[in-house]
Amino acid sequence: MISEKLGHALDKPFGGLAGKIRFSPNSITITGFLLTLIAGPVLAYDLRLGAFCMVPGTLLDMLDGLVARVQGKATPYGAFLDSVLDRYSDAAILLAIAVNLWQGAELLGVVLCGVSLVGSFIISYARARAEGLGVDCKHGLMERPDRLLVLFIGAVSGYMVMALAVLSVLTHMTVLQRILHTRRQLKQL
Repeated sequence: MISEKLGHALDKPFGGLAGKIRFSPNSITITGFLLTLIAGPVLAYDLRLGAFCMVPGTLLDMLDGLVARVQGKATPYGAFLDSVLDRYSDAAILLAIAVNLWQGAELLGVVLCGVSLVGSFIISYARARAEGLGVDCKHGLMERPDRLLVLFIGAVSGYMVMALAVLSVLTHMTVLQRILHTRRQLKQL
């Protein structure tokens, strides 16, 4: 939803800055991924601190695409690498949260982490599969920035189990949205 609404709206205001960055988009992607991996163990032991540790990796994840577009360095491989590392990042974050909740005997939260992780992966798979069939499929309630925002709010507020319940429902609703969207688009071909 955030990505769908904003799209490339940040390209213009931050384009000048992105044009001056001397690192390749792929190195920014990898650095953001590594920072997210570092945030994982922190999340496992302290959700609030871990949430703030997620921020630099998340910002770099948004920056890599901007740098690629502004500098004319966008490549299919870069998009592929970003997507694969995003899945690993999602897994690291949700598994770390599950560890934290397991230690606190929040078994419902652990289960909801698993349900949310499956939903997050299927959202990505649905898009990739639709695009493989020639259908643009970037919309839906819970794209990656939306999911990360819900997790951040849950961690900072202390309502992580509630955030995971919301995420569990809305990720699978997003999959359903993408299934219906792809069906409509394929009928028009």
